[in-house]
Amino acid sequence: MAYKLNSQQYENVCRLSDDQRLDYFLKKVTDFEEIWSLHSNDGWVALSSADGEDCLPIWPHPDFAKAWATGDWSDCTPKAIKLDYWIERWTPGLERDHTMLAVFPVGEEEGIVLSPAELQESLVGLLEQF
Repeated sequence: MAYKLNSQQYENVCRLSDDQRLDYFLKKVTDFEEIWSLHSNDGWVALSSADGEDCLPIWPHPDFAKAWATGDWSDCTPKAIKLDYWIERWTPGLERDHTMLAVFPVGEEEGIVLSPAELQESLVGLLEQF
């Protein structure tokens, strides 16, 4: 279940820099143990990074993902992936498929592009602090 997010909080977070949004993403994902992406009948969405890498876009809250469900993705809806399932199944699968992660893109910005292993290292590091 996603945390509560009002329109002012949404706008404030969207104005953060890529690095600040990454920090926000890590904190919220470890607090609420969900990662959000966009899904349709055809599967999960993918994009190409500025460097031409295949990326799965991910967000900490469905409202941020929903804002990207336009144009070619207008048939997509936000879908949650539980953090434990992400760590156990998604990270190895994405690594095997050579799929990078576009962490918390907003507007025209792709966010920070990380490998699944890099994201997992950051997430596990935060979880171990609790």
